[in-house]
Amino acid sequence: MNPVMVISYNSMVKNSCVRLMNTPLGTLRICGDDVGVTAVEFDDIDDFCMVGDLTTPVSMCITQLREYFEGKRTAFSVPLQPEGTQFQQKVWKALQRIPFAQKVSYRYIAEQIGARSGQRAVGNANNNNPIAILIPCHRVVGADGKLVGYAGGVWRKAWLLEHETKVAADDHLVLS
Repeated sequence: MNPVMVISYNSMVKNSCVRLMNTPLGTLRICGDDVGVTAVEFDDIDDFCMVGDLTTPVSMCITQLREYFEGKRTAFSVPLQPEGTQFQQKVWKALQRIPFAQKVSYRYIAEQIGARSGQRAVGNANNNNPIAILIPCHRVVGADGKLVGYAGGVWRKAWLLEHETKVAADDHLVLS
């Protein structure tokens, strides 16, 4: 991808960087540093830029997301450093345990983290998830199985779930 502009960026964390990646769902903005990826966000803004030198975690993220979209990857090993409250961190860790191509309810996640009546709080944490796809909040659906809410748009959530279902089905084909 050819960036429109490169910005010098001073940070308290050494070697912060931002890269953009074209995907079937539009542009993803990937942010991180030498420790881990801090954000993966759908970027619907026309002000595209790169920031800083490419870090290993951001490079890994780009590679693994490319493999994901190509149907060659079902799990991620990128170091993640999302910023959030203690509750949000618990929710995001629970989201990372949802198996590829599976859907769970907000209630299920609330129960997994010991907040039995915390479905709305889980929904709020999902909405504030800074690392799309790698922290798979798109796999959380309403209690009735319907697609509800997704910061990147429900149409993207539907696409991601359909993509994962197709990849999972293709992965189990037995060729004779």
